[in-house]
Amino acid sequence: MPSKPMLRAAAAVTGSFALAVPLTACGGTSSAGSKGGGEKIVTVYSADGLKSDKGDGWYDKVFADFTKKTGIEVKYVEGGSGEMVQRAVRERSNTQADVLITLPPFIQQADGKGLLQAYEPQGSDKVNGADKAADGKWTSVMNNYFGFVYNKKELGSAPKTWEELLDGDYKGKLQYSTPGVAGDGTAVLIKTMHDFGGKEPAMEYLKKLQANNVGPSSSTSKLAPKTDKGELLVANGDVQMNFAQSKSMPNLGIWFPAKDGAKPTTFALPYAAGLVDKAPHSENGRKLLDHLLSEDAQKLVSGVGGGFPARGDVKPTDANAVELTRIMAGVEVFEPDWADIDENLTGYVDAWKSATGS
Repeated sequence: MPSKPMLRAAAAVTGSFALAVPLTACGGTSSAGSKGGGEKIVTVYSADGLKSDKGDGWYDKVFADFTKKTGIEVKYVEGGSGEMVQRAVRERSNTQADVLITLPPFIQQADGKGLLQAYEPQGSDKVNGADKAADGKWTSVMNNYFGFVYNKKELGSAPKTWEELLDGDYKGKLQYSTPGVAGDGTAVLIKTMHDFGGKEPAMEYLKKLQANNVGPSSSTSKLAPKTDKGELLVANGDVQMNFAQSKSMPNLGIWFPAKDGAKPTTFALPYAAGLVDKAPHSENGRKLLDHLLSEDAQKLVSGVGGGFPARGDVKPTDANAVELTRIMAGVEVFEPDWADIDENLTGYVDAWKSATGS
């Protein structure tokens, strides 16, 4: 496992322990739960990737265990990180969600918009300081890293550099999720700005790459199946989500682009969870956050979820953990300036739209 593990579609759910709620639904309200008690339900708004369409993902397992332990039913809504934050913003006058789980920089954005209330879950003292808010507004529940996928059957071996992706062979066979909407799509901006040395050279590159890009996608999880089938040769993703998907997608490989002449790089993209301000079932939300950071749930992170534990005292040695260590070998992990990204995200996304004509 990397020396500093800083820190992801919805369908059939095991039994009756969790309910997948359509994005068009209101989620329901209850005066009984307005002060955090009453109803035995908790509503989770989350970035996609931790719940399996086969019912065997990390969320499926830990939500089922939580319901068995507490009798509290989990109602689940998923989408892109930015999409979930915007939904919570729209519902501010009639809050529906109890727990919000997104990737950076959207968890910081949610905090900045006043969507979160302070709560330090049991076990959060075991989480690295860089992977949680100093004021207790959010805490990582699973560590993860940004990455790309490729079709092993069609390409044989992974591309090595960003520059290779400009080749005509990738025209109409390359796609990345939309910056500002999807967490992993925003990660494309962050990584290119790091690898190319700033906003302007990154936008110059992405403008060239647009000639091969299929077009926007609000959800990153939809790109891996297309890559596995050969509809795409390359797409963006993240290690946890793509590693879990690769178990049923034999042609899917994980790789990390490098600037020509440099080492491959990545950065942490933890699943970060916070208790929603004015949550209708806040006490149930606190109990769920405690459960997600419990030793039992964290021990399932690699073996079931294909990710990296948020708690530093949980050291898995299962086959998945060994393979994840191999995948990360030789990859340079950098730490983005999240304060800058949070402050300037709109400007970066606008620059991307201008450069790519999106």
